[in-house]
Amino acid sequence: MGKLIYLADDEENIRDLMKTFLECEGFEVKTFADGTAIRKAFDSRVPDMVILDLMMPGEDGLSICRYFRRESTVPIIIVSAKDTPLDRVTGITMGSDDYITKPFLPLELTARVKALFRRIEMTEAVYAPKGSVACGNVTIDPVARKVQAGETVLNLTHTEFDFLFYLMSHKPTAVPRQELLKAIWKFDDACVDTRVSDDLVKRLRKKMKDGGATVQIETVWGFGYRLIEE
Repeated sequence: MGKLIYLADDEENIRDLMKTFLECEGFEVKTFADGTAIRKAFDSRVPDMVILDLMMPGEDGLSICRYFRRESTVPIIIVSAKDTPLDRVTGITMGSDDYITKPFLPLELTARVKALFRRIEMTEAVYAPKGSVACGNVTIDPVARKVQAGETVLNLTHTEFDFLFYLMSHKPTAVPRQELLKAIWKFDDACVDTRVSDDLVKRLRKKMKDGGATVQIETVWGFGYRLIEE
């Protein structure tokens, strides 16, 4: 069997269509009609990827996304009929790795799924030969994708990990925001993506502070970010 994907959407025809195309690409797919069902399955077994609709009966997709992100670094793709820049930013901010607006071609979904898996595999392959890097009391092990502040392990998402590793690999140089957007998110719309990066930095700063890190992310106004030791 291929990688396991959980797919939640309250529209049966959309669920079946996405499932069919993903299975044709060799993925194992389990579908769910609401947030409660996918949460229960997730608590029993964490999949290799989650695809979530935002507007479902009962517990909505954003709430489920936040829950999954607290519990795991599993890759998450949101699919939604909400297509404003704010909706997309909100989805990414809640911890998803990609956001697809309805209606979409099934081939686009499969392409996004494969691209996200490739991105994770490629970043792991690129980081692995570099070995661990450190700044202050923060150490990043790129092979295990593990971040520690002293003895405390920081629970970061894939995107948060990539962002922090990129900054640490370039310390003490400040990295331009646009370079980070292209390297980490592969986005080109600066108007939207600036907010995405700013929200991610806020989350990272809080996690690092709560974990007792002696290094923090400094904003270089009008340019980008860099790591500094406190």
